[in-house]
Order: sequence, then C-alpha cells, then structure tokens
Amino acid sequence: MSREINKDTRLCMSLAGRPGNFGTRFHNYLYQALDLNYVYKAFTTQDIEAAVGGVRALGIRGCAVSMPFKEACIPFLDELDASATAIQSVNTIVNDEGFLRAYNTDYIAIAKLLEQYQVPKDSTFALRGNGGMAKAVTAALRDGGYSKGYIIARNQQAGEALAQAYGYKWHPEVGELAVDMVINVTPIGMAGGPDVNALAFAPDVIDRAKIVFDVVALPVETPLIIYGREHGKQVITGAEVAALQAVEQFILYTGVRPSDQQVADAAAHARS
Repeated sequence: MSREINKDTRLCMSLAGRPGNFGTRFHNYLYQALDLNYVYKAFTTQDIEAAVGGVRALGIRGCAVSMPFKEACIPFLDELDASATAIQSVNTIVNDEGFLRAYNTDYIAIAKLLEQYQVPKDSTFALRGNGGMAKAVTAALRDGGYSKGYIIARNQQAGEALAQAYGYKWHPEVGELAVDMVINVTPIGMAGGPDVNALAFAPDVIDRAKIVFDVVALPVETPLIIYGREHGKQVITGAEVAALQAVEQFILYTGVRPSDQQVADAAAHARS
C-alpha cells in the first residue's frame, strides 16, 4: 500500500551515539505492510535532556534509546516500567500526551526467548560481558529463576559489580568451569569489528555446554552460533533478540501486533 506523510502522521524515532539502520528499516517496513500512518527516523544528540524534552514537546510517539543514553535519559522521564526499573536502563520511551513512560524491551526479549526455548531453570551459565546489554540479560536470567551463573569479565570492578548486583559469581575467564549455557554479550563476532572472526568462548568451553546464546545480531550467524550449530548445540541468536525487542517497541508505539510472518519479513528486510 502507498502512504504519504501528512499532518496526522505520527513520528517515532531512535537516539543513539552511533545510529544504525536496523530499527528504521524494521519499523518503516511494518508501517507500510500494515498501512499505519507512522514514520520512523534515527537521530543522535549531544544534549540528551533537550532531546528527551523534544520528544515530549513535539508529541513524538515513541523513542528507542541506545548507548550511551540508556541511563542518562532516566532523570528526564516520568515513569519507569518494571522492565526498566529492574535494571535502571531504558531502551524505549512511549509518549502518552506528554507523559513519558520508559521500558526495556531488551529485557523483555531475553525473558521471552528463555521461555520460548524452554531453557531449564536449573541450567548453569557463563555470561561474557559487563555493559548495559549484559545488565539486561543478567536481570532477565535472575528474574527468570536462573540462580547458578557466572559473569565473565576481564574488568574485575565492572564484572564483580554486575555479578554482586544480581547474585552471581565473577570470574575473569571461564577456565575449567563446566556450564550448561554460554552467553556472549560482547562485540566479539560482530560484523565490522576487530573480532569479527573470533569465538567468544574457547571451543572446549562450548563443547561442555548444551546451549549457545549470542546477542550479537550482525551477522546473523556469528562464529559462536556457527560453532554451536556444527556441534549440535541448541542456539539462540542475536538476530532473534533484535527482532523481538523491536517488535515489542512497535507494539508499544502503535498498539498493533504484527503476525509472525510480518515480523520475520521485517527483520529480513532490516538486515538486507
């Protein structure tokens, strides 16, 4: 269906230090497919307070938030949903007539994927990473009832802080630990990065595990996911995380739930 922008078109946007195209292409594809009078545009800013004020003042319906603004935006919002409160980190702002409510759909996506794949609650895990996304994954694991885990981070201060905040243990490396699930929440294996061809965990660590989870979304098949598939592991991909968190944003903004096929088509379009 053809659409044209008019005075009634609702604007959604994103704020990121380094804007990408995935969200823009994903959301606009679904607006077109569902004939919704919305448009989505990515932005960056040097003034997060003014940017959030603009969302409120201009009636922008929704705003996705990426690093480095996920925590910095919080003082300028009106309310945090439980998903954002759990980790004090925001990736989605919804504007209801000037009232700004914040969510974290990364947290929601991780929780849904753990449930979807029926990951046993008694699974032990090793999570590599200590940034904002690592916080979202760790909180979802804790709140999902996964009590036996290790945060793997070379930065002892950040790693210990994350582990202690959620009741886990910190290790600088996996070493001889045997865990049921390995989770990469670092840029290792990311397209365009220096470690694009690297494995986030040593082969012997992956061999001991049953589940391989990589939150890196591009490429879809990271070295970790490829190795896991080739060695018969259950895999959960970053592409699934990216699409699920984006569709949760889409629903919050529009009140419309796309079909599974529409979501799959939008994700494929966004990655193309």
